[in-house]
Amino acid sequence: MPYVRRSHAGQIIALFQNPETDGQEFLPADTPEIAIFLGKSSEARLFSQSDEDLIRVLEDLIDVLINKNVFRLTDLPEPAQEKLLSRKRLRQKLSKHQLDNLLDTDQGLI
Repeated sequence: MPYVRRSHAGQIIALFQNPETDGQEFLPADTPEIAIFLGKSSEARLFSQSDEDLIRVLEDLIDVLINKNVFRLTDLPEPAQEKLLSRKRLRQKLSKHQLDNLLDTDQGLI
């Protein structure tokens, strides 16, 4: 999607996967206009962001509890262990790449 058809007033009235005769304008899928058209209000987006933030807090809380020997990862069901470990690996990989990019682009500045 995000090829759009607009009304005469300029509002989105249809979305298409591919360009159409009267739907040639391309918009990124995360455009607020598309979210509004699909009924995803800004409050819903804020709630979704809040969920993502809370997930990170819970991951950090689990790490603290494990480091203080209050809790063991193996106390969780295996699927939960796998999800936590997968996210931890992904986060480490992403932070490493961000650090690598920073070092590559900022060499010689300090």
